[in-house]
Amino acid sequence: MKKQLALLLVCILLVPMIIAGHGQKSQAAGTAVQDKVRIGIWEPLTGNMAAGGAQKLEGYRLAYELRPTVLGREVELVIVDNKSDKVEAANAMARLIEKEKVVAVLGTYGSSLAIAGIDISERAGIPVMPCASNPLVTQGRKYVTRTNYQDPFAGRVMAKYAFDYLGAKTAAIIQDVAQDYSFGLANYFKNTFTELTGNANSIVAIVSYNTGDQDFTAQLNSVKSKNPDVIFCPGYYGDGALIAKQAHDMGINQPLLGGDAWEAPELIEVGGKDAEGLTFCSHFAREAATSPKAKQFVEVYESKYGKAINAYSAIAFDNYNLLLDAIEKVGKLDPKAINAELRSTKNWEGVTGVINIDETGNPVKPAPILKVQDGEFRYVTTISP
Repeated sequence: MKKQLALLLVCILLVPMIIAGHGQKSQAAGTAVQDKVRIGIWEPLTGNMAAGGAQKLEGYRLAYELRPTVLGREVELVIVDNKSDKVEAANAMARLIEKEKVVAVLGTYGSSLAIAGIDISERAGIPVMPCASNPLVTQGRKYVTRTNYQDPFAGRVMAKYAFDYLGAKTAAIIQDVAQDYSFGLANYFKNTFTELTGNANSIVAIVSYNTGDQDFTAQLNSVKSKNPDVIFCPGYYGDGALIAKQAHDMGINQPLLGGDAWEAPELIEVGGKDAEGLTFCSHFAREAATSPKAKQFVEVYESKYGKAINAYSAIAFDNYNLLLDAIEKVGKLDPKAINAELRSTKNWEGVTGVINIDETGNPVKPAPILKVQDGEFRYVTTISP
């Protein structure tokens, strides 16, 4: 009996110590997590915009491999899939901020997705660096900074290319009215092209479709009847490839022009021989990458992934490094201070060029023009703002 009582007494005395030991272990684990710099990666990794999200993820991962620490702490990339869906985009942003406690968010690809989620980050005061070009992404926002140009500039670039380089006097537009990106780009192209030609009737047709449509016969028949010099199709890469195939089947051979969302391998994979000649504005061109930093990036990227570089990986690479530079300059994990540093960026040399951020959180930088030739994206020229 005495032995049993003694054993019971020992157990009673040991329980608090065991509990305390577990508490110390949990606290240590928590401290380890807190010591990491948690950065959200908010991209479409599934759905109809997944190709763009995948390209950006490659850029983030390469940047992380080359620079895995900041302020002496390990960086942790918290990756969430917004599934190319507006509701999911908002949910994913909320998760990054409320549950994952990230200090900043990189992404997303796609204007409609960005617009759907940045109200949440604005309220929380968390800086976001999207790759989305609609003006509404930054309009009236205090915590959004982007290094890619806006739709107004992209629309002007493609209108200027059509008028100056192709000698076009008339144009038709095929737009996706369900996407903020496509609808906005169409309007800016229209306004600039009309201004350049000096002819209020130079846009001979504007026809629309909705995201997910596969048959563009009606739209193309309407455009064909107007016989424009060029056709501007500011949708995403999948739409561009299908429009090209169906246009050529119908005997439409005018130049097909698009925006930066055409830059994805699927444009060529889906379009096949019909993708030849498709022309669009980009954010990065291998042939125009002349700085030592850009050349090194191209070499490392192509060695790692075994394929040609793309603009979205380059933008993601720049955004990661610009964010870490801002954190280093601030010297602490203060989202508001980091955001202020991002917004004051001047003469920062990235792989996509020298970047200056204006008071609205937008960059001032040139745009290269790319064309599908012999099954590859080839550099054509660069148009400055």
